[in-house]
Formats: sequence, structure tokens, C-alpha cells
Amino acid sequence: GTPSCSGSRSLPFEFERSRSESSGDEDDDEDDEEEEMEEEELEGDPGARFGTDDGELDSDDDRERMINLAELTPYILCSICKGYFIDATTITECLHTFCKSCIVRHFYYSNRCPKCNIVVHQTQPLYNIRLDRQLQDIVYKLVVNLEEREKKQMHDFYKERGLEVPKPAVPQPVPVSRGRPRKVLGSVFRIPPELDISILLEFIGADEGTGNFKPLEKKFVRVSGEATIGHVEKFLRRKMDLDPACQVDIVCGDHLLEHYQTLREIRQAIGESAVQDGLLVLHYGLVVSPL
Repeated sequence: GTPSCSGSRSLPFEFERSRSESSGDEDDDEDDEEEEMEEEELEGDPGARFGTDDGELDSDDDRERMINLAELTPYILCSICKGYFIDATTITECLHTFCKSCIVRHFYYSNRCPKCNIVVHQTQPLYNIRLDRQLQDIVYKLVVNLEEREKKQMHDFYKERGLEVPKPAVPQPVPVSRGRPRKVLGSVFRIPPELDISILLEFIGADEGTGNFKPLEKKFVRVSGEATIGHVEKFLRRKMDLDPACQVDIVCGDHLLEHYQTLREIRQAIGESAVQDGLLVLHYGLVVSPL
């Protein structure tokens, strides 16, 4: 009547009673004989010890369970493009993962996580993302032919544009040296290659003390060359807490810049006259509209 695990054989009630409720009236010889009989029964029946009726251990195949891919799909989909992860990249601040191209494109317009809306970085959110190679390997193993299709699409993309197809990175063998291993000193901080433009933001009205506005404490910024003047203006408004009625004019040299112009285009169009010590110099002024 007592509950037991499925597939297991319950021991005779007399055996448990004899161990827990030994009577003083029964002599020791009868108890010893009864215990020996039960031990012999256990030794002769491995199924009673391992929980199988047929006396055989469960094989690994019996314990395996097939999992439908649909059960794992929510964990391997990018919430931006709704497709499987390609070059899975994780935000270090909140550990949310996206396709690399998706999250890099998103950070052109925002510095917040697309999933939880946390501020990833005030000025350079691309600093706080890392490739998740283990997760990407799992995705390629789960989704049949995904890796092959992605490699073919990349190959066709470069061939159609007459570009050289990048070769996959081959891990370099680590030289084996005798004696005490040497410490390899590398760069502690590396700037991502996507951030290829350094700009210097100068406040035109700083000397005159225009209004109550103060210039930026940190006026050196490194950004992608694809960033536009519109992005720079959003950055200035956020850092200086500007009112929407305040107009921001951004100038490079003698040219008043438009919102759609990218920093790379500006640097190529204006030339070295806009560059100072490797920095693209941008001046910004504020115009407060009267109420």
C-alpha cells in the first residue's frame, strides 16, 4: 500500500518490519536467518535494486527524448529581424542577444537595448557588445543547413559586387615553449573597427557665455563614419538637456551641415581643412526661439 517509484519493486513488508520493529520475544537466530534470506533475494534480483522489472539497466537510448525545434525557437531568434541568430552578439549590460548586423544598425539611431530599453552606453553603445560564439555554434547545430546557406549568401554578395570574399579566420597554433611561460602583454582596451571617425565638438557660444548653456565636459567623441549630423544633434541635445524649442546649428569650417550628411561624406568633401590632429572639428551653436 505504500507509494513507490514507477518501475521499482517494493520490498516485502516483513523485511522492513523486522529491521525497524524487532520483537524482544523472538530470538536472534530467527532475525539473522530472515535478514540473510532477504539479502540473498536482493542479490539474486538486480532489478529490485536498480528499479527495473526485467533486471536490466535502462540504456542511454531509452532515456533520450526528442525535442521539437519549435520549443527552442524563442531562444535562438533575433527580436529585431525575427530570424535565427547570425553572428550572435550580446549586450554586456543586460545580456540580451541579437544578430550582429541588427544591433549595430540599431545603435546608429539609439543607445538603448531594443528589448529592455536600458541605456547601453551614453555615447558609444558599440563598446558594450560581444560576439557569443558558443551560442552561434548551437544555432548552427540546431537549424539544418543554416550555416551553409549563410556562407553561400555572403559569397554571392561579395561576388556580385566584384569584391574579394573574406577568408574565414584560422586559429593560430600556440607555440610550445619550455621553461616558465611568458606573459603576453596586449592592449587592454581595443576600439572596434566600426568606430573610424574621431570628432571634436566645439561650442561656438562658450566664450560669450550664451544663455545658461555650458559646453560639453568631454568634447572628444569616436563614432562610426556612417553616423549623420542628425545623430550628432541628438547626442548634443541629450548631453546638454536642451529644450525642443532650442535650435542646434552644426558647422564644419564655413559649411552649415544638414541632418542627412554622414561624417565620412563631410570629411571627404571638405578635406584636410576640417581635420585637426586627426580629429574632424565640428562647431555647434544654439539658437533659442522666443516664446
